[in-house]
Amino acid sequence: MIRFAIIAPPLPSHFQPLEHLAMELIERGHSVTFFHRPDARHLLRFDKIKFRSVGDERFPAGSLSKSLALAADFDTLLGQRRNYADMAQMTEMLCEHLPAALQEARIDALLCDQLEAAGGLVAESLGLPFVSIACALPVNREDVTVPLAVLPYPYERGDDAVKRYARAQRLHDWLMKPLRMAIARQCAALGLPAREGLHQCLSPLAQISQTVLEFDFPRPNLPPWFHEVGPLRRISDETNHLPYTLDNTRPFVVATLGALHGNRMNLFKRIAQACKMLDAQLLVMHCGGLNHRQSDQLLRHGATWVTDFADQHMLLQYADVLVTHGDLDIVLEAVVAETPILALPIAADQPGVAARVAYSGSGVHASRHSSSQELAQHMRHLLENQWPDLEHLADAIHLMGGTQRAADIIEAVIPDRFKLRLVSSG
Repeated sequence: MIRFAIIAPPLPSHFQPLEHLAMELIERGHSVTFFHRPDARHLLRFDKIKFRSVGDERFPAGSLSKSLALAADFDTLLGQRRNYADMAQMTEMLCEHLPAALQEARIDALLCDQLEAAGGLVAESLGLPFVSIACALPVNREDVTVPLAVLPYPYERGDDAVKRYARAQRLHDWLMKPLRMAIARQCAALGLPAREGLHQCLSPLAQISQTVLEFDFPRPNLPPWFHEVGPLRRISDETNHLPYTLDNTRPFVVATLGALHGNRMNLFKRIAQACKMLDAQLLVMHCGGLNHRQSDQLLRHGATWVTDFADQHMLLQYADVLVTHGDLDIVLEAVVAETPILALPIAADQPGVAARVAYSGSGVHASRHSSSQELAQHMRHLLENQWPDLEHLADAIHLMGGTQRAADIIEAVIPDRFKLRLVSSG
């Protein structure tokens, strides 16, 4: 048995895929514990996964809502700067409190989300093996011809494109200065070589990504220990039926903006109006972001159904189009279901995901500021055209192995100390 610790940003889109991986490892006989601020416990859904709070005094219960609000406001330069300052505080707290907590819990190895530098830094300082996991687009910077994940640029070759990517990267690094400086300070405090970028805190053993080669931009210079496995998910064997009665003569559109952006009423309203123009059935999933009055307004504007949460895997088996902000998890879920995507990116790596949606032939990348008429045009394009690349992408994801392959890789690179003791004693 290996005692694993998971270190990740306290965001639903990061905790959920790591939860699926944790359950796979637990079923293989290992122990898995998430370490983070007290409020992050509420993001976990499975009782078999352990949780240990750290930094209670610095981040008391109730403070996570402020960090989530900052994360939702990532679509402005000021919002990005504030968000990186908040991330810097969390990284510093984790670097200060994790060493003692990990040693007390007798942790053998760490699974570290790429967007939280503390996991890799602390593991390295303690001499513990760790694996880096990209729940969002990878932060690796192995090639100047690949734009950063947070950039909306399409993939282009040539000197002009490289210069454009470099200018945007310099701006992004300036915005990230609070986090970069925090990483540098913690390296000094932990006795590690100087570094300041997230891409400099990745595992030399294995790096696991939810992407697949066919979806991402060309990246020929990734390290050989970088593994694209597809989405980290676990699909229930139970047969679920759609709890809505569909009119099969009309298109069915699913719209969701995730948990952080589910309160964007104006965008939902334009999506509903666009669907009304197309005589399409629309299900809005707002993830708790809207109240009853707003839900009723969307029904009047053209939505057919409005709900807080639903089984998105099941919905996408029936949907003709997905309209989404572009979190990687739901985009890949739509690809697996071969549902064409209208990506309206808002923040974080969503612009990069949307650019890859267009590049891979899985849908359309458009502006979240599009009018209802423009949204209707995009949806009509998705409905009236064939998307043969979706089948190719779905096949590629099925072949990658997902959660099970990720667990195989982790078990292959991290030694089971109990088994080593048995071998040495024999």
